Amino acid sequence: MFGYILRRIALGCAVLLLAISTLYVIVQAAPGDPASAMLGPKATPAIKAAFAEKLGLDKPMPVQIVRYVGSVLSGDLGTDLRSRRPVTEVLAAHAPYTVELILASLLIAAGLGIPLGCAAAVRRNSLFDQAIGLLSVSLISVPPVIIAIYGMLLFSAALGWLPAIGAGVGEGLGSRLHHLILPAIAVGIGWVGYIARLVRASMIEVLSANYIRNARAFGLPELRIVYRYALRTAVAPTITVLGVGVGYMLGSAVFAEIVFARPGIGKLMYDAVILRNYPVTLGAVLAATALLVAATTLADILNALIDPRFKESRE
Repeated sequence: MFGYILRRIALGCAVLLLAISTLYVIVQAAPGDPASAMLGPKATPAIKAAFAEKLGLDKPMPVQIVRYVGSVLSGDLGTDLRSRRPVTEVLAAHAPYTVELILASLLIAAGLGIPLGCAAAVRRNSLFDQAIGLLSVSLISVPPVIIAIYGMLLFSAALGWLPAIGAGVGEGLGSRLHHLILPAIAVGIGWVGYIARLVRASMIEVLSANYIRNARAFGLPELRIVYRYALRTAVAPTITVLGVGVGYMLGSAVFAEIVFARPGIGKLMYDAVILRNYPVTLGAVLAATALLVAATTLADILNALIDPRFKESRE
């Protein structure tokens, strides 16, 4: 198991290095000139050339990629072109708000989806199962940005229960959690449907397995069979989906942070793209990619710990 964990971490690092190179090329190929965007229309060609030389944009693309990867490996992501602060410092100030949003969204998705899917599988083809199926399809169909806007209109503007904007910065843990509810619901509620449908399908397959029949034949309590034996096996695909789902949640988090004015990586990335702030754009995308790679790696490791057959299938 220790060898598998090391190999999985090494693979994640290799994927991250490849992603760094690819993202650098994509960002540099985007239309627009960072020198003109940052210096303004009155900047002379000489000033623009000096600015490009300072950023290393006058070098061939392979040289730029090697230099940037080397800088990333040494912990230097460059300098914010507007605030003149190190990009690592800027990311450190914004990353916690995105991480807490993703974790809260995962908690909502798994905390609601797994019990609903499990209950639907136990009551297969019942009215409750049909209601869960309808609810799941409905949640999957609604885009997160629509949930965010209507949630703001209902719970903030109409009822006044939840704050509409901000992250509760400097107001204590209770305020931060209060500001987190609406964005987390907007990002995570759609995944409740995915998780419920996946757990239901997995549970139906597991409940028909021979070892479950044997457990029932020995007279074990049904709740123990379902939640201790069947659910442990059925939840493995869900962990994988949640690991991959972090990437989709990061995309949804961009819209949520813009709508709710949260100072996270998504909002930082959006502002940096608009301003053609290359170092911050690359740093924000790199941070999001690192979070996705870490989530998928952790999901594989957890699956291997829960079900050793998963490790054997990956080797």
